[in-house]
Amino acid sequence: MRVEGAWMRPWLETVVMPADRSWLLFDRQLPDFPFNWHHHPEFELTLTLGSAGMRFVGDHVECYEDGDLVLVGPNLPHAWQSSHTVGASLHRALVCWFTAAWIDALVAGSPELRPLRRLLGASRRGLVFGPVAREQAARQLRALVGASPARQWLGLIEVLLTLSADPDMAPLASGGIAPEGHARERDRLAAVMDWLNTRYVEPVDMARLAALAHVSTSQLQRLFKRGTRMSVSAYVAQRRIGHACSLLAQGALPVAQVGERVGYREPAHFTRQFRAAKGCTPSAYRRLFGSTQR
Repeated sequence: MRVEGAWMRPWLETVVMPADRSWLLFDRQLPDFPFNWHHHPEFELTLTLGSAGMRFVGDHVECYEDGDLVLVGPNLPHAWQSSHTVGASLHRALVCWFTAAWIDALVAGSPELRPLRRLLGASRRGLVFGPVAREQAARQLRALVGASPARQWLGLIEVLLTLSADPDMAPLASGGIAPEGHARERDRLAAVMDWLNTRYVEPVDMARLAALAHVSTSQLQRLFKRGTRMSVSAYVAQRRIGHACSLLAQGALPVAQVGERVGYREPAHFTRQFRAAKGCTPSAYRRLFGSTQR
């Protein structure tokens, strides 16, 4: 399936938690899952049922099948794009949203939940799980549909503990995007990253970014690297290449136009940057997904 206009920047989705719930379970059943490139500050756990297609998490793109289970950390762009149903008339996804404030408070106050720290931290890159943990967690999640609020609360903790013990969990995106550091540094970085996340296709203006953070350009470089573990240029390249991966996988635009859409004015520069990140040319990457287009 191809979606015109899917090259747009990720949009901020607002998740509204019910007043009587700590987290939200949504049983989504649709004729198809259209490409919807978005992000939100909540964690998201998605079990996909009766559906196959392509999954986009950060700069990672791959095919998904029935029973796919992924945990996406806060503000990591993601999307699913269905191609066909699998033994079902509708595409279905059980989606769990919960806030960092809620789960962090639980973990901090409960020594028994400390195993979740590694899981939650690793989810900043997105996580996919092995078959054993995936099947067990899928049974647990299915049992929560229609359950009482108290049972759902306990059930999500059980699911997360199951996943935290999975030795086969694997990261998806090449890097997380949440800034680290003390509160003042995070606030400064948040302003810079908000700008970069919406304008990464534009030339980087370090003076403007430094002004947003109220620091000098040299201080910004140190602050950014300390908070994100990468340079500003590396972060911009990661966002551009991730954007390019989604466009190439969808197959709607010529390679040269893909490069232009994500901020590379010179095709040769785009090819060099893409090869450095993915180990192949943009054209070769597109061919990997040619057979999945329906």
